[in-house]
Amino acid sequence: MLGVLLAACTNNPYPDEDASRKIEYVAFQEPPKTLDPAVSYSTTDQTVIGPIYDTLLEYHYLERPYRLMPGLARDLPEPEQRDGRTVYRFRLRDDLLYQEDACFAPAATRQVVAADVAFSLMRLADPVVNSPVASFFARVEGFAAFGERLAAEREKDAAFAAEPPHEQYGRLGGIPGIRVLSATELEIELTAPYPQLLYWFAMPFTAPVPWEAVAHWDGQDGRDAFAEHPVGTGAFRLGVYDKRSRIVLERNPNWYGIRHPEWRAPGAVSPTNGRPLPFLDGVEFRLDKEDIPAFTKFLQGYYDVSGIIEESFDRIVKDERLSSDMAARDMQLEKAVIPSVYYLGFNMEDPVVGTPAAARGRALRQAMSLAIDSREFTRIFQNGRGVPAESPLPPGLFGYDAAYVNPFRQVDLTRAAALLREAGYPGGVDPATGKPLHLTFDTQDTSSRGLLRFQYFAGAWRRLGLDVEIVATTYNQFQDKVRRGAYQLFMWGWVADYPDPENFLFLLWSGAARSKGGPNTANFTDPRYDRLFLAMRDLPDDARRLELIREMRALLETECPWIELFHLESYALIHGWMEDVKPTGLSIPTSKYVDVDTAMRARLRVEWNRPVRWPLAVLAVLAVLVVIPAVRTYRRERR
Repeated sequence: MLGVLLAACTNNPYPDEDASRKIEYVAFQEPPKTLDPAVSYSTTDQTVIGPIYDTLLEYHYLERPYRLMPGLARDLPEPEQRDGRTVYRFRLRDDLLYQEDACFAPAATRQVVAADVAFSLMRLADPVVNSPVASFFARVEGFAAFGERLAAEREKDAAFAAEPPHEQYGRLGGIPGIRVLSATELEIELTAPYPQLLYWFAMPFTAPVPWEAVAHWDGQDGRDAFAEHPVGTGAFRLGVYDKRSRIVLERNPNWYGIRHPEWRAPGAVSPTNGRPLPFLDGVEFRLDKEDIPAFTKFLQGYYDVSGIIEESFDRIVKDERLSSDMAARDMQLEKAVIPSVYYLGFNMEDPVVGTPAAARGRALRQAMSLAIDSREFTRIFQNGRGVPAESPLPPGLFGYDAAYVNPFRQVDLTRAAALLREAGYPGGVDPATGKPLHLTFDTQDTSSRGLLRFQYFAGAWRRLGLDVEIVATTYNQFQDKVRRGAYQLFMWGWVADYPDPENFLFLLWSGAARSKGGPNTANFTDPRYDRLFLAMRDLPDDARRLELIREMRALLETECPWIELFHLESYALIHGWMEDVKPTGLSIPTSKYVDVDTAMRARLRVEWNRPVRWPLAVLAVLAVLVVIPAVRTYRRERR
């Protein structure tokens, strides 16, 4: 009996009835922090809510550079100029419905209207919601003032504070710069030009949210909190939400692409074959905290897509191509440059390495940059996954120039030594002490692997005669040092919110200095750079904008507030049964475009996971050998 039972067992973690269903299986390592689209800002969050909340605009799935196209909106709004103000008018598609949900009782659902978009934008301004992107909407007329009025009214009137959010917003009259013109039309008025605004309408932050969902799902009387009960308009809806184990998305029959395939809307048909979307019946996420077990399950066919763990990278990828044994398993290797930049930064307010040292500090920074080999760094610590960075702009963005070579991002120790002499530190020696110039490199990674990475940089600078001390602290302690300006060197990175050069070049704009609470961690301040940035920021992608970007790049090349290291690359392994999978780099929902050959997957899973049954035969023989003496003894005693 034991042998029969064991022979029937398999290692398949999924129900047999799901074998023929088009389900994409994905591993995740960290539970989502929130499913509230106004607050969600992590990759894991976006992976789950992206397919649930459709947005007014979206990105073309295949085109690079990235191109916006209509989503829930019927077209891309063009900026209009009215009395010195910029106005965008959005027109929603007719007959859009939310997924069915108890919040709409007694009805099952209702139509999506322009007022829902206005409600979502008011939630971004609400200080109680505490959206991380609220500052990006500061140029919407009355946006910040609305949040201030909400806070003041709640503080002085307890009855007002107890009302549902949509009633509070209505009593205050909403945001003046967000005007609902009809059930399907909405205007947004800006106090100053902001072309990048449209990118935010391709993210879940601005997705329409029904006020009923926020009011109903309040976490009271056994109801879920809205942060764990999304109600959207996307191609999928949340079916199971056990965030510490399993998350399941199901096809949403109310999605406009399913209800109205005749529209042939850009976001509802496949760009490769023109077929109506989605192809999948659902998406299932399984929590796998450890890289190696998750990767093993991928190799067994139980996950459909995977990154490549460091321990197996050299075995799987040969000369940036898939190894022959992996190719023989019908796998695909997809690479994508993530719109990002990682860099070593100088605190430009420091009297030794920063602006106060004037030409001396500039020469020191240039010398230190010439000692760092970023290509070798990515080879050693990232299996070569990274494009060497010559400027802040990554590939795929307007203004990136693959032919550009930063003269201070080439390894040249001879020139570096000359620059050190020019800076007053011949051989790296500080004349004030007669010893190697002592600098501190603050990091927020206290792990042994992190220490090895930072020692790589310290070792490079040691070849110039400099003494760079690594000071590793916790993340919170590091952040406190940055706020106080108590640091000299650091390592940092930035991943794009949206694919526009402004989203990278503002990292060195003085208006975003870290000392002012912004992301300019280097505290770089240069009046000419600021003028160029402000002139470039609001221009369309044209010749004038490109000219300004090149001027800014030349200025950064000379001033060297950063030592640009690399633009991160993602390597994805994809099983052959997966169709139309394309890594995007940005946090763009892609599940609706993906298809699965379920017959091929089922066949290869069986082939790759054939049970090893010979131990059962050994067990049976051992059982007989054990039982025979017992039988003999029993029969002898009976006689």
